[in-house]
Amino acid sequence: MKELAFSQLWYWLLLMAVICYLIGCFNFAVIIAKTKHKDVHKIGSGNPGTMNMTREFGLKVGLINFLCDACKGGIPAVVSYFIFRGYVFAGTDVVISDFTRYFCGVFVIIGHIWPVTMRFRGGKGIASSLGLFWFCLSCESAWNILIGLGGLLIVLGYIILTEWGSMGSLLGVSGFSVWQGLIFFFRYEAELANGWVIGAFVLLLCINFLTWFAHRKNLVRLFAGEEHRTSVKKLSKGKRGTQNM
Repeated sequence: MKELAFSQLWYWLLLMAVICYLIGCFNFAVIIAKTKHKDVHKIGSGNPGTMNMTREFGLKVGLINFLCDACKGGIPAVVSYFIFRGYVFAGTDVVISDFTRYFCGVFVIIGHIWPVTMRFRGGKGIASSLGLFWFCLSCESAWNILIGLGGLLIVLGYIILTEWGSMGSLLGVSGFSVWQGLIFFFRYEAELANGWVIGAFVLLLCINFLTWFAHRKNLVRLFAGEEHRTSVKKLSKGKRGTQNM
């Protein structure tokens, strides 16, 4: 593999940060709601994200929104993977794409949660985060495409059984983070003190911090027993899938 020094890379990182943030600012929930002559900020919980879209417009629209946001989180990361997979940081065996995949993802999520285009009132980053992990883990092995799908189905199963949409989503993000973290741990076991390896783990933690922080009000309501329930069964029948709205 070819080596790249930070002096050869910093402007790439800056460019990726700006582009990925702007990509994150593009909110599909707003666009889809407008096609139905609605303002997503004035319906349901007011959150421009997959869960609110599902509750207000049904499973079909929610799935479309989820897939769009998932691709928004995953595609920029995969692009960086193909650009930098043949390079390592100078003086190390750390593959640059292992860092840039999640570097791109973090800035897409930041843009999704705090978009400058919507006065910093965005979604909560779950679909983009889950898409990011599914795409990135699939870069590790083609089998991970199916395994990742299985992980998403487990998250859906949890939501169906408990009707706690927010908690199921957050646990899904954390579960995928642990999975990727273990891969990095065993891959770089001899270089765990390397700054770029530490940086990769910090990026995984940032994704969790951003999504959990964005759901802080949901968590407060959950612990108070006041959180909105998400009934997939009702949504499948075309009914509002919430209680205690």
